[in-house]
Amino acid sequence: MKRLWLAAGALALAGAALAQDDEARARQIIGGSCFLCHGAEGESASEVFPRLAGQNAEYIAKQLENFKSGKRQSTAMAPMVEKLTPEDMAALGRFYASRPPHQEAAKDAPLAAVGQYIYQVGNRFSGVPACATCHGADGAGSNALPRLAGQHAAYLDNQLKQFSKRARNNDNAVMHAVVEKLTPLEMAAVAEYLSGR
Repeated sequence: MKRLWLAAGALALAGAALAQDDEARARQIIGGSCFLCHGAEGESASEVFPRLAGQNAEYIAKQLENFKSGKRQSTAMAPMVEKLTPEDMAALGRFYASRPPHQEAAKDAPLAAVGQYIYQVGNRFSGVPACATCHGADGAGSNALPRLAGQHAAYLDNQLKQFSKRARNNDNAVMHAVVEKLTPLEMAAVAEYLSGR
């Protein structure tokens, strides 16, 4: 029994040491370049750059890999990821996922109300399904899908437009099929609603 306790204690210490190494690795990478656009804790103050705090770890790692491979195009991100290893990408994902997500009220309440309806229910007149079907009722997504809640409205609106024009094509075709049915007003409304979640 004593051996089991000792083994469990050794595993716990090893796990804690790995977590510290993981965070140190992530902080070193962030301090080298990521913080310039995304903030030291993933709290990006500029609507041009996404907030990464609270984002799903697997999603971040996948996007970094997609930027590196060229599946997701970005002249800004390509040079930032060229030297990252899969372990670096995973460490960054876990670091940002461990940070508290941003929360503030939507700036345009009537627009957000329209967005809430589209997000939760969809638009049966144009065939737009509810966003919540895939992204969850709270906008937190899942490991493979992004956390949308608390993201900058302008960033989300821009990404929806990128999907609509098929300029962003690293993710599945479902987004293209859904977003091509959204009007510019609906895109802005959904983005505004999610920014305040």
